[in-house]
Amino acid sequence: MKGFILSFRSEFYKSRKTLGFWSVILLPLLLCTLLFFGFYSRSERLHGMPPMMLWIQFAGGILGVMGSLLLPMFTIFIAYSVNSMEHRADTWKSLFSLPISRWAVYSAKYFYALFLIFLCLALFVLFTIGFGNLLGLVKPDLHLDNYHMEGTLAQLYFKLFLSALGILSIQFLLSLLWADFLKPMGIGFVATITGVILASKSWEYCYLFPYSHPMMALKLMPHSTGSAGNMQISIEMFTKDVYVSMAVAVAVFIAGYFIVLRRSVK
Repeated sequence: MKGFILSFRSEFYKSRKTLGFWSVILLPLLLCTLLFFGFYSRSERLHGMPPMMLWIQFAGGILGVMGSLLLPMFTIFIAYSVNSMEHRADTWKSLFSLPISRWAVYSAKYFYALFLIFLCLALFVLFTIGFGNLLGLVKPDLHLDNYHMEGTLAQLYFKLFLSALGILSIQFLLSLLWADFLKPMGIGFVATITGVILASKSWEYCYLFPYSHPMMALKLMPHSTGSAGNMQISIEMFTKDVYVSMAVAVAVFIAGYFIVLRRSVK
């Protein structure tokens, strides 16, 4: 456990000045800022719309993009960026020669990538809520304070996080074994486009393809019941695509360790 903590801390210190680390913060901040100014500039046309629908439009502007292309590609980029530092500096041999188990090094790198994705999605929740409430303050006529969807947003983004686990495990292993940026990124990009097509065409078995999972996580949007003025949103968190994503993540993570254990990583 001590070796894992030391390796995890080392990953933070190595990555804190890299684009991969700062993209975790800047991506949600930039997108939510653009969304805020977009709604602010056309606020006159939104008067009279129910607060719930305004919140759904405000949050859905990013959620739709995240579920289709942004989250899979961001996951691919994070998986590569965590391992690229060792590839560029050619320090794999010295890293695995340290008096720390190879399992601690491998798992710390993986869980650090997992942490970055979780942090990014958590910031999306915080910034969406923050900028939405700010919009309600500067444009009180929209009455955004009459509806709260903090819990709903947290559930949706957590489901997105679970749906990205399978992609992360696959891309993490590919980027670990290949120093070339184009190979894991190219495979991930093609797989993402394929996953989007399969999910958009509602193929019966697309839930078995990990790169379809982020889009599927939001395809069945929360269904509502009740009157228009008092609608309740419910979300099915653990759908079959989420279960497959978690199963793939665990299987590939374990298989990846044994591959790394038996292979000389250069």
